[in-house]
Amino acid sequence: MDEHDDITSILSKLDLHDIEEAISQPYHKTGPGRPPRSPLGIFKAMVVKQLRNIPSDRELYRRLWNDEALRTICDIEEHEKPYHPSQLTRFRDNVGPERLEEIMRTLLEELVEGGIVKGETLALDATFIKAWSRRDPADDSHGFSDPEARVGRDDKTYDLGYKAHLAVDVDSDMPVAAVVASANENEKKHAEEHIEKASLVVEEVKNVVADSQYSSGKVRGLIEDRGAEPVVPYTSNQRRREPVLRVDRYFRVSGPVEERRIYGLRRAFVERVNSRLDLVGLGGLKLGLRSVLVHVLLCLIVVLVVAMAAVQLGKP
Repeated sequence: MDEHDDITSILSKLDLHDIEEAISQPYHKTGPGRPPRSPLGIFKAMVVKQLRNIPSDRELYRRLWNDEALRTICDIEEHEKPYHPSQLTRFRDNVGPERLEEIMRTLLEELVEGGIVKGETLALDATFIKAWSRRDPADDSHGFSDPEARVGRDDKTYDLGYKAHLAVDVDSDMPVAAVVASANENEKKHAEEHIEKASLVVEEVKNVVADSQYSSGKVRGLIEDRGAEPVVPYTSNQRRREPVLRVDRYFRVSGPVEERRIYGLRRAFVERVNSRLDLVGLGGLKLGLRSVLVHVLLCLIVVLVVAMAAVQLGKP
């Protein structure tokens, strides 16, 4: 078995026409100037980079030089050089987050039609992404080379970086929406955008589950306005002495039985989704909010691409 058979199988089972159409829009096809390298070939190289968890564009460039099979997968002709890191950077800048979100929605629509993503229960969560910068000596609340990075909570400590706010279908562990923000911004601030993006993909949501960071009347109202039930623990200073869903400092859950059951799904989902995103290089170092958003969307697209290929191959 060839070492790249998995990548070949994944790409061969996808209808790449819509993806190619979306990513080719910002590139000129006629007129003066050097013809651009194949946008679809560069997209395939990006998929390879995330699937192989290659840490940098320069390392991808080196591997493409040394691996003839990878060059073939990425549509690089025998007489052509591999895609230079500067070409990969221009691709991300040209395509941008808007087109990547369009590709993500297209993939999700196919998974919804195939019954893989049901969207009955959505879970909201935020994942910390460490910034590639040191703190600014003049103001250590943000980065020196990356001023958009901010100091925020990373599990039990604080660090400089960003947060990827994700909405995930609990039944399939598939991401349905993403918002990226500086790490110091509270989860509640992005809940509305989160829920609106998820609503574009899945319409009949029954439950939205999240941790107590999302506990507010506004967030609960946004969820209820879409006909769903909020399963969000109340904090200790909210609705005191009422039998509502709560989680104490020892992570013991109390409250209505059904809400406890649904909330219990969240912890397993968080661990599985974070593990998948680590496998496709979510922690790859990027500078700037827009670049981090593009990187997160590429990681999520690769997760969805693998799911699509698995469906086509009849595998879990």
